Amino acid sequence: MTINEFGATVASVWEGLRPVTKKMLVGALRSSGHAASPAKAPKAYYDAHADWELSRLLTVLDERSKSSEIRGDAAKLTEIIQLADTCVRVLEAQSASAEVFIQLAERAIKDNDFSRLDKLADHLAERYSAAEIAEVVRQTDLPQIRAIAYETLAMLPVPSLAPLLDDHLYAGIAGAALEQKAFEFESEEARDLLDQLDNEMEIAGQ
Repeated sequence: MTINEFGATVASVWEGLRPVTKKMLVGALRSSGHAASPAKAPKAYYDAHADWELSRLLTVLDERSKSSEIRGDAAKLTEIIQLADTCVRVLEAQSASAEVFIQLAERAIKDNDFSRLDKLADHLAERYSAAEIAEVVRQTDLPQIRAIAYETLAMLPVPSLAPLLDDHLYAGIAGAALEQKAFEFESEEARDLLDQLDNEMEIAGQ
């Protein structure tokens, strides 16, 4: 079955992929024919642009898989799901983008796949920068995803959170994470920083 048989939108997005992204995705598809098997593309071929490309492809695949035409054709549905699952596995393995994390987490929540959601939370802690985790909080409306991001921030060292306090986009998020770290995780360092911030605000207000 060719990509054109999945519909014009999928075909258009596929044609827009850079050769390196296509090579990475095709390699991941060939490495495993089973959707549940781990398939990692070589990191040498991966970059931030590929995040965006694969995320966009995953979006149109998910949309297309809901159409009556595809759902009425078992062979097409199986292949489109396999391609979507491959996009997910590659993104899970290598992405460090807030937008992609939210997309994957929303899919896991929708599918009630809490094991996958737990793995995504592990990736968030292992791979994402403090600013990108704060961006997850800023962009999502889902309380489950916000809770995961806040808990991950609260587990970071205080020196990783402190620079966010100087960024107007993330200062409130960082402050909330420090409060969680100070009072739920009983971090004296976080409590000291919060006290310092309170003192600075009092001085500024005088």
